Amino acid sequence: MTRTTQLLHPPRPPAPTRAAATVLLLRDSPDGLEVLMTRRSAQASFVPGAFVFPGGGIDAADGNCQAICQRRATQDDAALTEAVAAIRESFEELGVLLARHADGRWASQADIEAMDRTGDFAAQCQARGLTLATSDLYVLARWITDRDLAKRFDVPFLVARMPPGQSPVADESEQFEPVWVRPAQALERHQAGNFFMIYPTIRTLERLQQLATVDAVLQACAVTEEPLFTSCPRTGLLAGREARFMEHELPYGELALVCPDGQIAHPLDWQSEQPVPLLKNVLRLTAPNPGVMTGPGTNSYLVGDPSTGFIAIDPGPADAEHLDKLWRAAGGDIRFIVCTHSHPDHSPGAAPLQALCSPKPPILGLPSAPTARAASHFTPDRSLQNKELLALTTQAPEANLSIKTSHTLQIIHTPGHAANHVCLVLLEDGLLFSGDHILNGSTTVIDPPDGDMNDYLNSLDLLHQLCAEHYIQFILPAHGYVMGGPGQEAADTITRLKNHRLQREAKVMAAMQANPQGTLDDWLAVVYSDVPPRMWPVAKRSLMAHVARLEALSVNP
Repeated sequence: MTRTTQLLHPPRPPAPTRAAATVLLLRDSPDGLEVLMTRRSAQASFVPGAFVFPGGGIDAADGNCQAICQRRATQDDAALTEAVAAIRESFEELGVLLARHADGRWASQADIEAMDRTGDFAAQCQARGLTLATSDLYVLARWITDRDLAKRFDVPFLVARMPPGQSPVADESEQFEPVWVRPAQALERHQAGNFFMIYPTIRTLERLQQLATVDAVLQACAVTEEPLFTSCPRTGLLAGREARFMEHELPYGELALVCPDGQIAHPLDWQSEQPVPLLKNVLRLTAPNPGVMTGPGTNSYLVGDPSTGFIAIDPGPADAEHLDKLWRAAGGDIRFIVCTHSHPDHSPGAAPLQALCSPKPPILGLPSAPTARAASHFTPDRSLQNKELLALTTQAPEANLSIKTSHTLQIIHTPGHAANHVCLVLLEDGLLFSGDHILNGSTTVIDPPDGDMNDYLNSLDLLHQLCAEHYIQFILPAHGYVMGGPGQEAADTITRLKNHRLQREAKVMAAMQANPQGTLDDWLAVVYSDVPPRMWPVAKRSLMAHVARLEALSVNP
């Protein structure tokens, strides 16, 4: 786990969350699926003036309504209480009542008009012989308010079909202007600036618009009692403005590392002018070589601090300005230069960076194999050994004690993308520098013969094992943002990556079986039909690696 002493921002525990519930009331229309939304009061303490779904905080009394609830066998007490709260809130705010009479009839408009929307909800339902239709509510999503906000909620977004014969009427206190709207229409109106919505509402509607009917929504949610997605967004800065991201989006892991308590302080713009602090002991400087194969550019990393000196990881191409900035960011004190592999966007900068330093640090890595392309020739000053440790240590006297600071990188041989590829684990902080073995936003190319798909998958298994062994929570790739999070996100990233590769390999096998006399180009169009054709020449290299692995497995099953 990352040492708190290395965090850039002092700990700031987020405000506690309050339990709440909301419900998306749905109906089918000739124009498509519609959802009921309402505008919050301009005087509301939370998101005033926003168009929202009906809902609010869970009251203590909501947990005492089991006697008047319909319940699915798989619906636990917590889910039942959330459904009760959503039903009560939709009644109080919009006069919509998800409840039935004993004979199965839905509560009528007359029932609703006879009830006091500010009175004891459960008692009134019981007096009229109404049973809450809690079994008709399913969880679509769960949102946890961002860590940077002072008022926070933990909210299931439930879905239900609008009861027949009822008409929404706003309470004109908390809610105004109930409106039926298609998800795409709400998003368009928000974009136009006349239908203000907050981030969770927007992202929920983006997911909802992918489903065409109420039945489709309910069927998707009824598969499990778990939400289709859960999110507690994180916020960074793009072009100086706040930008929020969900867990599956590229910058999320980086924000989790740099601003774990939700501080809105980290710039996410890709640039090559200034080093970007990720921790007190980790800097990233991205080389000015963006492209199809390099993404925003090659990430060079500096590990260490002024008291220990630095280890430079992947100096990148031989770009004089980039290397000068890297050298200056380290104060000229670079103790080791490590290349994760010999590809031309990673290792050519090693020698000119070494020449800037005095004394000259050794260039470390593995020499390129005979299978490497000519542009990837690389000979280090010394070959690294698997599991070798590179340590930076200093001792500073303080209060008659000797306080030791250490930054220790363990070398892990991970062939696959290249025969001489290594990854590095920063042991004290649980960080994995993955080179090109794991990238953020794309899968790496496996280019035979130097690249080997079987080696690549085996190396993924090794890295997954190391996540548990060394409590690795974050992956720092050579291209793209940091990946991971405070839990098992790093290991889960590796699992998803391997599953993706195996799913692609299953398509390769199917294409080969369907057309055994086909060529690589014949199979390529089938296997990579989901990839733009302009990328097929690159994808063809990985296809070759999959084919070679399948052929090897057929000979040695």
